[in-house]
Amino acid sequence: MRIFTIGYEGTTQPDFIATLKAAGVEQLIDVRAVPLSRKPGFSKNVLAARLKEAGISYVHLKALGTPPEGREAARKGDHAGLERVYAGQLELPEAMVQAAQMLEMAAEKPSALLCFERDPQQCHRSLLLAAVAPDAEVVDLFTQ
Repeated sequence: MRIFTIGYEGTTQPDFIATLKAAGVEQLIDVRAVPLSRKPGFSKNVLAARLKEAGISYVHLKALGTPPEGREAARKGDHAGLERVYAGQLELPEAMVQAAQMLEMAAEKPSALLCFERDPQQCHRSLLLAAVAPDAEVVDLFTQ
């Protein structure tokens, strides 16, 4: 299985969508706990509408997001803290269900996981894939 990942840090919505289209992504799976953004065009409803116009479906899997203490650890550059907190998040029943849903959806059509960080190694999306899809081919997308 191939799964794309993408962060919107440092990009614009048009460049972001163009990158998804160029890669052949047909579905965006938002794995942010809070799908809101101060960056124009990246809050859930606005983003979902623009993606739909571009022929890309959108789904939000909140339970796969990072809890507040994990986001705080990430902001402080405490990757070990982020890993610890996020591992606990993935043990929650709702996260287990949504992880299975994510894998089913990604098997059906080309899908990308969305979060903020440009560098996937600084983001929980890499931790998520390592935990629930260790054999997947991960393709990290970067906008111009």
